[in-house]
Amino acid sequence: MKRLFIALVIGIISVSAFSQNLQVHYDMGEDRGYATTTLEMFKPDDWGSTFFFVDFDYDTEVGESVSMAYMEIARGLKFWDNPFEIHVEYNGGFGQFAPGMAYQINDAWLFGGNYTWNSPDFNRIFTLQAMYKAIRGYDEASFQLTGVWTVNFAGGKMTFSGFADLWKEEKVFQEFTGGGLPDIIETNYVFLSEPQLWYNATDHLSLGTEIEVANNFTVEGFKVCPTLAAKWNF
Repeated sequence: MKRLFIALVIGIISVSAFSQNLQVHYDMGEDRGYATTTLEMFKPDDWGSTFFFVDFDYDTEVGESVSMAYMEIARGLKFWDNPFEIHVEYNGGFGQFAPGMAYQINDAWLFGGNYTWNSPDFNRIFTLQAMYKAIRGYDEASFQLTGVWTVNFAGGKMTFSGFADLWKEEKVFQEFTGGGLPDIIETNYVFLSEPQLWYNATDHLSLGTEIEVANNFTVEGFKVCPTLAAKWNF
């Protein structure tokens, strides 16, 4: 879901460029089997950069339209010449689990900073973030740690990129073990990572895969969801 900062890497490589891409993923994870589209935009300016992405899931099992919509928008602020940046971010969305029956993805506001390291040729880039996180409907303050990487190899024809998030959020899951009422399982921490491997066929077209690795994200415990994907860079 979240592909933030992968686009920020593009801005480090070419700070005067406007970057936008559209990704189409076919999700092959358990209980999935549907398409997801992602539209990303990154634009730098004299005071930092602006980034957003919008995800749409198209699970026809729960309706005849978009089954989930989610967005993140972030502003990076930098008034100095060093690897540190101020970061402000908003996350939110909603979805449906049956026709006419919806759920919300609670609004979240994040504030913190990030440090970016890159090799001299910019073929290897790593960003580490530490942020305060406020989630609507939760009384307790939270935090989020994010790491992002990009590695270009094979003469630029291959790209290995992705992110890993760890944040604090109280979640309650129901587990049916057969007969009677379900067991209630409470968790406090969520881990999510989405490494991507791309073959850059042309300057515009990339083909590849994404593997979502999560713990206590949409279900209790560990889950892996691979995709087949195509990306068009505008």
